[in-house]
Amino acid sequence: MEAPIDWFSSWFDSPYYHILYKNRDFREAQMFVEKLAQFLDFQPQHKILDLACGKGRHAINLNQKGLEVVGADLSPESITYAQQFTNSRLRFYVHDMRQSLPENDFDFVLNLFTSFGYFESADDNLQVIQSITQGLKPQGRLVIDFLNPHKVVQTMLPFESKTVEGINFLITKQLENDFIVKTIEFTDQGKKFEFQERVKAIMPDEFLTYFAQSGLTLRHLFGNYQLENFDLINSDRMILIAERG
Repeated sequence: MEAPIDWFSSWFDSPYYHILYKNRDFREAQMFVEKLAQFLDFQPQHKILDLACGKGRHAINLNQKGLEVVGADLSPESITYAQQFTNSRLRFYVHDMRQSLPENDFDFVLNLFTSFGYFESADDNLQVIQSITQGLKPQGRLVIDFLNPHKVVQTMLPFESKTVEGINFLITKQLENDFIVKTIEFTDQGKKFEFQERVKAIMPDEFLTYFAQSGLTLRHLFGNYQLENFDLINSDRMILIAERG
């Protein structure tokens, strides 16, 4: 099956996406965001963009700590849910990350939990980084939390089966033209479904090229949610912190 260019639009807006991943370790994710906030020294005067915020879990938490936060996501369903938490220092809107951001508006832009590398074209990936740079204030910082593509490819399980809420999800994974491709098949109420996730296996040097072309400088590279140093072979994550000049 050839995935449509906007596979992420249909899959992330599907209720089945939220069913399949309902048991994710949100506690670990929350601890990471709190550690990140401490490391970057978020202050009440800072304005933060959570780009690809999903249903806004982390944007809401950061706002509860007294920060001004904007959450943006491509999924109208997720944003509609998140908007119930809107207040004077927290707002959400539907946004394609390739599109322009308000200039010099944010102290920090967070792109967390592998919310990058979805596009078929490297030009689109570059456009995302350039749009983020435009939205950052001078000396503003971008945080990209991405998978470690080397380890993912080396340890990839080609097939797994997972049952959630009575639905049996059959999941296959493969490397296809430098994309990590996950195909998800299942049947619900007699109807068959098939979705794909496609994430480009972007290596550190490729990110450095995107940054150089966008006016960003890499300041830190971590390999896990405890913010320990990155190791290509062993690290689970690739957490890049870049600064606008």
